[in-house]
Amino acid sequence: MDVILLGNGTKDGVRRTVENLRPEIARRANILTEDYTGQKDVSGFSADLAIVFGGDGSILRAVCQMGTNQIPVLAVHLGTLSFLSTIQADELIPLLDRPDLLELPVLKHLLLHCRLFRRNQTEPASQYLVLNEAVVHAVHAARPIDVELSIDRELVTTYRCNGLIISTPVGSTAFSLSSGGPILRKDMDAVVISPISPHTLSNRPLVDSPDRFLELRTLQPSELIVDGNRVAEIAPDDSVRITRASQTFKTVAVPGFCYYESLRSKLGWNGSF
Repeated sequence: MDVILLGNGTKDGVRRTVENLRPEIARRANILTEDYTGQKDVSGFSADLAIVFGGDGSILRAVCQMGTNQIPVLAVHLGTLSFLSTIQADELIPLLDRPDLLELPVLKHLLLHCRLFRRNQTEPASQYLVLNEAVVHAVHAARPIDVELSIDRELVTTYRCNGLIISTPVGSTAFSLSSGGPILRKDMDAVVISPISPHTLSNRPLVDSPDRFLELRTLQPSELIVDGNRVAEIAPDDSVRITRASQTFKTVAVPGFCYYESLRSKLGWNGSF
């Protein structure tokens, strides 16, 4: 079994946990490469698994590092709240000992392809894979912007708001949720369009197909945020175009993991009043 090891080495406990587990991992698998900076391009490695240590941020970085070569992820939860990590550190070695590990189902999750086009340009100035969300956001929170949304080149509306979120189902429990968006099961095939602090009360989140062509334009200077990172400034008449990516985010279906139990625990759905 060939694996790569990834994680955020600046987070408390990640380095120590990896140092403790690495000898045991090496006895069970061939470690092709490892990186704990989030900077190394690992798209050229053909591995059976990517073992990612940390929280959701580590997984978001791992997706970028893998690029067009998305390897099934086994996410080890270290740190604070995480909706993507599925096992604890003490569960990793017993899982690697399973003779049927590579036969476990691999779940595929939607990734989006986000491209920024400058005014009157036919080639994208930059492009990104999106696991959680792409956001066109106001530069100053106190100054709303006008965001024009078109779907399949048909105008939907112009939002007066602090920003507009285009979220995947995986990202529906992140920024979109805090802006009033719905929770979608992670394996659904849909996108959520959520305005941030809209000035028109009838502006509500929309759910649409990821096979649509989404285009966003702003009338004021703004910024593009992808999976929590500010990646570009947007000028008036630039356009942000979002489509389904050809790649998918892959995770190993760990036996015993319960999606709704995870939501109950992490969102505090205790049923009491």
